[in-house]
Amino acid sequence: MLIEILKAILFGIVEGITEWLPISSTGHLILLDEFIKLDVSPEFYEMFQVVIQLGAILAVVVLFFHKLNPFSSKKGEIQKKKTWDLWFKVVVAVIPSAVLGLLLDDWMDAHLYNYVVVAVTLILYGVAFIFVEKQNKGLEPRVADVHAIDYRTALLIGAFQCLSLIPGTSRSGSTILGGILLGVSRPAAAEFSFFLAIPTMLGASALKLVKYLFEGLVPTSTEVAVLITGCVVSFIVSMVVIKALMEYVRKRSFSAFGVYRIILGAVVIGYYLVTEFVM
Repeated sequence: MLIEILKAILFGIVEGITEWLPISSTGHLILLDEFIKLDVSPEFYEMFQVVIQLGAILAVVVLFFHKLNPFSSKKGEIQKKKTWDLWFKVVVAVIPSAVLGLLLDDWMDAHLYNYVVVAVTLILYGVAFIFVEKQNKGLEPRVADVHAIDYRTALLIGAFQCLSLIPGTSRSGSTILGGILLGVSRPAAAEFSFFLAIPTMLGASALKLVKYLFEGLVPTSTEVAVLITGCVVSFIVSMVVIKALMEYVRKRSFSAFGVYRIILGAVVIGYYLVTEFVM
């Protein structure tokens, strides 16, 4: 069991880092699984790579608890109204991906969760980040604060989130990129992306967990330990990464992440081409 726990720690670290950076957590977990195999059933792993996100969600709740809490005694009536309004916008934004996710979940699991899709989307969205940052350089965003995002913009950001249903795209990457294209500042787009992650990832995790249990599957003690370890580690790492990312976006663009995505995508394609050629 010790070896599996150590592997789960590594998976948790990768999840905690990549969930919030625009580089695709699912894509990195798929790639990690190619090299480090957890000794678990295929059904459990399919559930694990989604449910491990619960630790990352908890980090957002802890870090932004006051901002997201409409019942806080430290807030006046106007602040409470703003908080409820923000939550309603998040709910509106989550609708497009929730509908598509429910309809296409099984099909995507069967056809899209592979290194080819991950590598291609890493490169495509890496190029998109560099292009968008170049086009928007020097432009003043029309929305500087997360509360100033209107319902139309929230819904459109939610539509961009649908792109993240494809592995390798990045949920945070698609929503932040969408926000920037819609005139939202990087910090506000990043913050809204974090809040949008709460219902999105809770829903995705619940869907995977329910499907796993409804199939009559019961995790082993090792699998339970792996899941708990992965979630705890992803929570701790996410706490650090979210703080660092918010500081980063206030001063720098996302172009560096675009370059990273392109390099990683090219390395992945090159690795598998060489592997197939040798074999």
